Amino acid sequence: MNQYQQFLKIQTTGKSLSKITSKIQSIVSDSGITTGLCTVFLRHTSASLIIQENADPDVLTDLENFLAKLVPEDGKSYIHDAEGADDMPAHIRTVLTHTSEQIPIANGRLLLGTWQGIYLWEHRQRGHIRELVVHISGQ
Repeated sequence: MNQYQQFLKIQTTGKSLSKITSKIQSIVSDSGITTGLCTVFLRHTSASLIIQENADPDVLTDLENFLAKLVPEDGKSYIHDAEGADDMPAHIRTVLTHTSEQIPIANGRLLLGTWQGIYLWEHRQRGHIRELVVHISGQ
């Protein structure tokens, strides 16, 4: 079994979803691995990764709106506020989603469904440089 690992930095623009599917696919292609597994790990606690609808942007908007209602940034619901009123809600949103995803690889391609895309979900109000580890194993 072969292993390949690459770090990827993504600049976010504040609370938003950034589609990173093509960046991850490019790393898979660079790896030379044609059959295996791609693990994407986000090295942060106030942003997350999701695999979600990639055709209708209303789905992403609805997800953002739902999570905003579920985990409000009201400035009074949480004890931890050392980095601002959006910090603790960002941590909670990360717990409710994921910091890693695993996607099978066949014929050198991610085996995502027709309507699936990989997104980095920034939960903080201001932008950050987020670092991902993309680890690929297989043949």
